[in-house]
Amino acid sequence: MIPSPAVDHSELLTLNSHELPMYKDALPGVPGVDAQPLFLDPHQGVWVLRAVFHPGVVLPKHYHTGTVHLFTLSGSWHYAEYPDQPQTAGSYLYEPGGSIHQFMVPADATEPAVAVMVVYGANVNFDNDGNYLGIMDASDIMNMFDALVEERGMEPARYIRPAAADYSHRAR
Repeated sequence: MIPSPAVDHSELLTLNSHELPMYKDALPGVPGVDAQPLFLDPHQGVWVLRAVFHPGVVLPKHYHTGTVHLFTLSGSWHYAEYPDQPQTAGSYLYEPGGSIHQFMVPADATEPAVAVMVVYGANVNFDNDGNYLGIMDASDIMNMFDALVEERGMEPARYIRPAAADYSHRAR
């Protein structure tokens, strides 16, 4: 027997990334990274972004508190620690929690690297000397896009965001 759904599924939660704005230079302090939020869940700590990394982009070295699934759609990039393992169009990369690396697109790349990432937890960012720079998680990314659209006078970003936990009913 087919189970009864606990949640109404009267419509699909779907986005077409080609119909949504790509936010140019979305990461503060890191020019050349355009991003588009697709799913941000600060309650479970999950974030999904489509990102365009232009030639010469180098992200801070970072530690992942959870796992990452990264799909490279076009272009090429690699981690500084693994220059002999470039990720190219069609590549799927799984990163276990606890991974530490530094993302980079070669300055001589002929096109940007475009990727979709599904990240669980946070990136804890460090400078080249190992000093703590900050953290990036679903809440931080929500705040980043809110500030970006307000600063640029844009419409609010449209992405999927699950509801917060709540009581089944309120006590009287």
